[in-house]
Amino acid sequence: MFIAGQLCEEYGVSQDSVAKIINSPDPLPKYEVTSVPEFIRAVARSQTDEIALVEAASGRSVTYGELDAMIGRFAAGITALGFRPGEVLALFAPNLPEWPVAALGTMIAGGTVTGVNPMYGARELEHQLRDSGARFVFTVPPFLDTVREAAANAGCETIILLGDDAEGAVSFASVMANTDPEPAVEIRADDLAALPYSSGTTGLAKGVILTHRSIVANTTQFNAAFDNENEVILAFLPMFHIFGFTVITLAGLAAGAKLVTIPNFEPEPFLKAIQDYRVTNLMVVPPIMQFLADHPLVDEFDLGSVGKIGCGAASLSAAMERKVAKRLDCLAMQGYGMTESSGVISVSTAERCRAGSSGVLLPGTEARVVDPETGGDAAPGTAGEIWFRGPQAFKGYLNNAEDTAATITDDCWVRTGDIGHFDADGFVFLTDRLKELIKVKAFQVPPAELEALLQTHPDVADVGVIGRKDDRSGEVPVAYVVPRGELDPEALKKWVAGQVVEYKQLGYVVITDAIPKNPSGKILRRILREQDSAR
Repeated sequence: MFIAGQLCEEYGVSQDSVAKIINSPDPLPKYEVTSVPEFIRAVARSQTDEIALVEAASGRSVTYGELDAMIGRFAAGITALGFRPGEVLALFAPNLPEWPVAALGTMIAGGTVTGVNPMYGARELEHQLRDSGARFVFTVPPFLDTVREAAANAGCETIILLGDDAEGAVSFASVMANTDPEPAVEIRADDLAALPYSSGTTGLAKGVILTHRSIVANTTQFNAAFDNENEVILAFLPMFHIFGFTVITLAGLAAGAKLVTIPNFEPEPFLKAIQDYRVTNLMVVPPIMQFLADHPLVDEFDLGSVGKIGCGAASLSAAMERKVAKRLDCLAMQGYGMTESSGVISVSTAERCRAGSSGVLLPGTEARVVDPETGGDAAPGTAGEIWFRGPQAFKGYLNNAEDTAATITDDCWVRTGDIGHFDADGFVFLTDRLKELIKVKAFQVPPAELEALLQTHPDVADVGVIGRKDDRSGEVPVAYVVPRGELDPEALKKWVAGQVVEYKQLGYVVITDAIPKNPSGKILRRILREQDSAR
């Protein structure tokens, strides 16, 4: 067993409160500490003729041998364009076989990748480009106008376009046609590999620093617990999100699986891809579980190839798990993770599965349950904030020492902001969130971001935003607004919708006389949630 003392020795910190530490039931497997692309390429070179990636709509496929070569070609091509080690490439595109090629090729060139939500508008894209320092961006023709606007404002110099030539952009084909040798860049395990953006436990979206070491560790941990070998995996969850990037794409490729890509979720193409490509392993989020449980269209397709479904990003009821398992005649289970864990903290398996739980800790992972009021360990079996520690932990938030210090303790514990408990057998059950984030369709929506936007509206005097439970989306944002004179709630919703991505849009606007606040002016969202429940 990978015990607390070993972790403390590895991290160079004192051994603390071992009596209240929950340990993984499994030791951390031995693995080579290497860069993310070399980790994947080692697998690719061992099975060159096997299919690595398939584009569901067209049937276009890439073998592992071709993937290995394409990664090298992209690295050489962007180096020839002036990309230098330590620089950042942003990926603003839907799921396509070229997405991991560009990501892994950038890392071979010594760079860092930051995936951006392709539903973003120019304002949101500009923020991430500017904050991450991205000088290169990879995109597709439908998003080119948005990228041009954001890149010009953020000082992002080079646009790589998958598709036809366009003014002001370099074609992906020309990058791949470069015949220079691969760049010989020394990549260290603790170099920055990826900058996914997350709101952390509070506040606006910020870059999460993930190293080659932490990502390789997490893919190894996950594959040791959740066997992906010989699987056919549907890669439909967005690759810019940590779930789609680490848990599906990288872990799948590291296991030598076949990944079937679709650009986004649409009911019929989703079901057709499962049927046509005989998908065996589905990894989904709660709204998709509800779709699989209830939608009549599901019965029109042959989903008999699916052997297991793993659900993450938000908790799911035991009843919904059982409903999906019964309808599809497969194993349905849950896992738990966050961007700050490089993807995964705990997972259920065929051997370790308990309805309603998010499984047991990954190999080599520790956890504590901490009383938010006292800061001490909660009594066994009682709920508190879950803290975790392990080799998959992030290194901090980019350009944000304050939030880093608030999230990572001196003893290397990561405060998750999630409330839950462990049962006597080590299964974790999530019950609530300490953090203020609203979870909409597995995406994090910081109330502060919407409040800052709403406060710029001339008819809004004050505002507080909370999440309201919703069967389809998990939660929806609700704005309690103190108006200046007359205010039309529907018009305000439309105004917000014109400026933010779809999942950040307001579900409801409620007119109120005052926003409850503490003496220092902080919004008391707990009281707002109580008021909303009473309504």
